[in-house]
Amino acid sequence: MKKCHRPTWAEIDLSAIANNIKAMQQRLHNRTRIMAVVKADAYGHGAVRVAEQALEAGASALAVALLEEALELRGAGIKAPILVFGWVAPEDTPIAAANHLTLTCFQKEWLQDVAAYTFEKPLNVHMKWDTGMGRVGIRTEEELHALLECLKGLSQVKLTGVYTHFSTADEADLTHFNEQRRRFNRLLTAFQKQWEAPVTVHTGNSAAAMRFPEHMYHYVRFGIGMYGLYPSAIVKNEQTIALQPAFSLHSRLVHVKKVAQNEPISYGATYRTPHPEWIGTVPIGYADGWARKLQGMDVLIDGQRMPITGRICMDQLMVRLDREYPVGTKVTLIGKQGDEQIGIDEVAEWLETINYEIPCMITARVPKLYR
Repeated sequence: MKKCHRPTWAEIDLSAIANNIKAMQQRLHNRTRIMAVVKADAYGHGAVRVAEQALEAGASALAVALLEEALELRGAGIKAPILVFGWVAPEDTPIAAANHLTLTCFQKEWLQDVAAYTFEKPLNVHMKWDTGMGRVGIRTEEELHALLECLKGLSQVKLTGVYTHFSTADEADLTHFNEQRRRFNRLLTAFQKQWEAPVTVHTGNSAAAMRFPEHMYHYVRFGIGMYGLYPSAIVKNEQTIALQPAFSLHSRLVHVKKVAQNEPISYGATYRTPHPEWIGTVPIGYADGWARKLQGMDVLIDGQRMPITGRICMDQLMVRLDREYPVGTKVTLIGKQGDEQIGIDEVAEWLETINYEIPCMITARVPKLYR
């Protein structure tokens, strides 16, 4: 691992990424491949390094949300197929075509605008079908017919795939999930009657792929599971595959002091020492993504849990220690020390959110070290 000058860092275990890719592939039918989702800087893990590791471990394609994210991967020399999920402005489609990127298409008007541009190479698109997510995509056979008729008149645009996204595949009640599958199958039947050229079909996110591998098509879009996190407690309890978390977060004590009884700690004096206490200062704060709401949350020091005391500052926080520790002692905010562990799920529960959000909220001020 390269040296960082700040005593706060995130560690990304690339071997865990590889393990999770291989575990997912073993669960899938041999006709189904993995599209590694590395949007949002690989869910805060670092897009380029994760993409490289995922491809080395067996993923066949990549997916991102933004054109800029795809261009970053191309700029790093990654040549694998890349699908962009999000809407891309028609005037930027020649850039996508020149970089062999596949865009998402779901509007006839968008296709008509794209027709005004000239491409040195064909622009590949996947058509998004909204079967019940309510976000983007076509919803009816009439819309499908209109888009296909438009595509037939565009020699520069090549339809290479169709897909949908399940909104409740990670829940106990599968009523809506099954309804989405029925809607997708109806659209797929109508599509196959109107379009003879072969296309890639993909419907599965991490939850659907883990729970229902027999229903997957040519690809699964492996996102949260690739990072060693389960999409929900339901999926985690089912344990269909064993995942290894790839992300951990660490810092060090930079100041340790003995504080007398009834002394205030941090802004607002919301905490006063009930008796003389050892207080440690740790150089990480809400500007790094460690939210103020995490006041009271534990960290690990010397393999033991110790609480964050007083309000979290922009750049620092304070911890109540059980004794004096030397400056430089390691502090783990996410990860393991000895027999103790603070997982991303625990942090998410404290913040009343989902585990997806936790690594994404750690800002670029925190350097990433890979191992």
